Amino acid sequence: MQGQILSHYRILEKLGEGGMGEVFAAEDTTLGRRVAIKVLPAAMAADEDRLRRFQREAQAVAALNHPNIVTLYSVEEADGQRFITMELVEGRTLDRIIPAVGFDLGRFLAIARPLTEALCAAHEKGITHRDLKPANVMLGEGERVKVLDFGLAKLHAAVQGGGEADLATLTQQGMLVGTVPYMAPEQVQGRLSDARADLFSLGVIFYELLTGRRPFRGETAAEVISAILRDTPPPVTDLKADLPDGLAKIVRRCLEKEPQRRYQTVRDLLNELAEIAEEAGRDTGPSTAVLPFADLSPDGDQAYFCEGIAEELINALVKIDGLRVASRLASFQLQKVPLPEIGRRLNVKTVLSGSVRKAGDRIRVTAQLVDVGGGHHLWSDRYDRKLEDIFAIQDEIAASIVDALQVTLGSGAKPQPEKKASTTDVQAYDYYLRGRKFFYQFRKEGFDFARQMFARAIVLDPGYARAYAGVADCCSFLYMYFEASEDNLHEADTASRKAVEIDPASAEAHAARGLAMSLSKRFDEARREFEEAIRLDPKLFEAYYLFARALFAQGELEEAAAMFAKAAEINPEDYQAPFFEAQAHAGAGKPEAAERAYRHALETVERHLELHPDDARAVYLGASGWIHLGDRDKGLEWAQRAVAIDPHNPATLYNVACTYAQLGQVEHAIDCLEESVVNGMSEIGWLEHDPDLDPLREEPRFRELSERVRRQRDSGAGG
Repeated sequence: MQGQILSHYRILEKLGEGGMGEVFAAEDTTLGRRVAIKVLPAAMAADEDRLRRFQREAQAVAALNHPNIVTLYSVEEADGQRFITMELVEGRTLDRIIPAVGFDLGRFLAIARPLTEALCAAHEKGITHRDLKPANVMLGEGERVKVLDFGLAKLHAAVQGGGEADLATLTQQGMLVGTVPYMAPEQVQGRLSDARADLFSLGVIFYELLTGRRPFRGETAAEVISAILRDTPPPVTDLKADLPDGLAKIVRRCLEKEPQRRYQTVRDLLNELAEIAEEAGRDTGPSTAVLPFADLSPDGDQAYFCEGIAEELINALVKIDGLRVASRLASFQLQKVPLPEIGRRLNVKTVLSGSVRKAGDRIRVTAQLVDVGGGHHLWSDRYDRKLEDIFAIQDEIAASIVDALQVTLGSGAKPQPEKKASTTDVQAYDYYLRGRKFFYQFRKEGFDFARQMFARAIVLDPGYARAYAGVADCCSFLYMYFEASEDNLHEADTASRKAVEIDPASAEAHAARGLAMSLSKRFDEARREFEEAIRLDPKLFEAYYLFARALFAQGELEEAAAMFAKAAEINPEDYQAPFFEAQAHAGAGKPEAAERAYRHALETVERHLELHPDDARAVYLGASGWIHLGDRDKGLEWAQRAVAIDPHNPATLYNVACTYAQLGQVEHAIDCLEESVVNGMSEIGWLEHDPDLDPLREEPRFRELSERVRRQRDSGAGG
């Protein structure tokens, strides 16, 4: 119907379809607004039972007026077709965004409470939904919850204007009306049900939101029905120990087999959720995110310096007992996002931002700490100093933040910057910050330039541990992806050893050492270094992420999956770790865990691409996710888009080869792999253990390519 005119509505695109009809986005040419249109197909309109159900949906939704329920505009007929027009809700349905490990408590409550309020409003008007499921709950603009599709709602006297509707007159006796995994026992048995069936469905949704898994599972519908009737799922606190016991009791009561043992009204459930939210609000503690400072310098060329100041402040603040600080990677990705959204996505109460103006040997730094809830300033200041005072300025800002949060942090809290890991040479520091800026580009040219900058910093300050760690990381990544030479491997080894010798208390130095050791196949030493890095800094994303990559390359897939999951927990905005976690689960023979991880990864990467649309790495990893979730067309489209963005990057070519392999395009896949190897890809561990490449393993060209890479790596590593 796309492009057709129905009455005064221009059909724009099809959004979906179900038992009640097809749904389209349309333009109301009279009022100049976009709407959703649900059309009952002509064949169904001739079916009196279908027609009554369609009309009942319109009546049910029209009776409701709630901000968390889709708004009905009109019921119309044109060109022999019956349809309703309603609010067009743009966003994502819950089934597309539930993380593999479930949402944290704050995000759960932000979804669960408005969802329950919507159901409460419907029940109090005598309307039950009877098909509650994540696919019928949308997160729209501003993360507003909207309940969709009351197409199976059962109207009571308040709506019908008479006695309770007889279920048997609306559906065939014994028909399952709803979606099986979310149905109450009385529904799957085909018995009469009432509003308490919605409470069971809500309990299933809550369980999935909190844990990432459904409470009742099976390979077939019959097995799921049997589980609903027979099984008692483990409490949510068994799967996530940090959840409050009160929440486990709420979910358990919703999932009672007998309706009389559940909550008898949604209002009772809503009141208990409010108590959980109140307790959670008292227990969250002080927290902050540090954004890159704005560059106000005359030439606008100090972005690297501004990011460096923010990073140094993060390093100082994470050492303060009682203060939770969002990671650098997470904070920096959200620098253009409104403060309330930063607070929600990073689960922080405050945000530190500022600006830098550098001219000659003078510097002006402004900084402010803002409460993301109320938007008011907790503290702000300006520093006009000589450039050589930059280290003192950073210490003063950290101390001022502690003062601003003193009530919640306690009088004993104070920043403890570790001078050993830094430098007192301003020019060395400047080179180091330039290098960090280019290192995060994840490109060969970026790693090459970053290595030069770190080397210049070392010339000026031979005791600069962070600069040595930076050189080691550059050489390691160049070795992995671009140039598997003995020189790169040797320099990674030498520089990482020097970094640890200079500052054995530096988690970054030990993580760099662990990566270098893993590339030299000294896996036992690598494990010790990564574990030491995690001991020194349990919040260091790179330690978990690089450790997980090393484990994956060894074929330790279950441990790798757990380590990738921990990395994703530390930095919820990173899109890489969830994808690799999914791959590890797939390789370990855990398809359900892999599917949950892929869904979580795609949600993260889509958010990232809204801010960084030309990130080829995000695009090609996303392509793999779409393939694994069954959307082959979208996977191929994203793979081709990634190659168009960065056509010669070996990492791009390798991951696009994985996509082609999963699509069954064997020759294209091996062509991409060969080009990736020509451009420097040399990770034999991934070639051997990546489950995405399983369709290629019996191909002679693939076996020959793997053997060639193995010989090159063995030769490059000096045997």
